[in-house]
Amino acid sequence: MGILALRADERVANVTFSADSLSVSLKDGRTITVPLAWYPKLLHASSPQRSNWKVAGGGYGIHWPDLDEDLNTEGLLRGDQDGVGLVVPGTCHGAAILTGSVTVCPA
Repeated sequence: MGILALRADERVANVTFSADSLSVSLKDGRTITVPLAWYPKLLHASSPQRSNWKVAGGGYGIHWPDLDEDLNTEGLLRGDQDGVGLVVPGTCHGAAILTGSVTVCPA
């Protein structure tokens, strides 16, 4: 008899904020909660600006039009932080990892 494995669905279902965290509920029932300090635009935004978000990227992204801010569930699950280790594209010495429109230089 086989074991039924549930398939993960990392698409965005809902986004909520507390005083110091961002929580993203996924379609498969999981919730990702990260410190709001990781995302300065969201940290310094007003409550109405934070509340004005839209699902983007085929369901895997979140866009805040008032803030020109975009996050995706893959990055949230990896623990990516806005602005940490980021450089101007093309300025790394040696290998670099391209994530979206930003180049991340390995340490």
